[in-house]
Amino acid sequence: MKKIFLEETSSTNQFVRQFEEEAVVCARRQTGGMGTKGRSFLSEAGGVYLSFLTFPNIPASHAFGLIAHAAVAVCRTAEHYGAHPHIKWPNDVLIAQKKLCGILTENTVQEGNITRSIVGIGLNVANDVSALGGIAVTLSEAVGRSLDPATVRDTLIEQFQIPSTFFEYRGFVRFLGSPITVTEGDFEYGAVAKEILPDGRLEIDKDGERRLLSSAEIHLKWEEV
Repeated sequence: MKKIFLEETSSTNQFVRQFEEEAVVCARRQTGGMGTKGRSFLSEAGGVYLSFLTFPNIPASHAFGLIAHAAVAVCRTAEHYGAHPHIKWPNDVLIAQKKLCGILTENTVQEGNITRSIVGIGLNVANDVSALGGIAVTLSEAVGRSLDPATVRDTLIEQFQIPSTFFEYRGFVRFLGSPITVTEGDFEYGAVAKEILPDGRLEIDKDGERRLLSSAEIHLKWEEV
C-alpha cells in the first residue's frame, strides 16, 4: 500500500481521491476535516488523521463490513496502548463514554459492487479536545501517559491491514441488552438494544415490538448498566 505523509491538507479523504492504487494519506493536521452528515471534524496537530483508499470489489450489501473493520482497527490500536475501547453502533469508538475517533467512509458503487472505498479516520492521540466540551477523549488521556502520534499512526495503519470479522466487531460492542434512547428526526423514544445484525442493522425492542434500524436513521444514547 502506497503511503503519503503530509504536514497539512484540507482533507485526507479528498487528497487520496487522486490515486488509482491502494494508498493511505496521513496528515499532521487538516484544515477542512469532515465527519458524518457534513459535520466539521476538529483536526489540530497531535491527532492522527488518515484516509485509506482500497478497491474491495464486494457487493454493496456488504458495505457495513468496511465500516466495522475501520472501528475494529481503531479498537485494536487503542488496546495496543493499554486502553479499553468499546463501539457505539455503528462505528463510534468510545472510551468511558467519550469519543476517541471519527470515521467517515465514502464508497463508489458500480453495477451493485463497491469498486472503490475511502475510509477516513481521525484519532485523538495528544491533541487538545477541550473545545469539544468534554464529549471526547485522547488516547494519551485514556492510558495516562503521553503517546507519540506518529507511532500510534503506524500502529493504526498496521492494524487496518490485518483482516477482521464481524464477530470481532461484535466483541467490542458493550451496550446490547441495555436501555437506549433512539432519535429519528424529531421523534425520540426509549427502547432496549437487542442485537447488531451482520448487515449493520440494529435490532431493538420498543414496547415489546421488534424493530430493525439502519445507521442512517438514528442517533443513540445509552447508560451503561
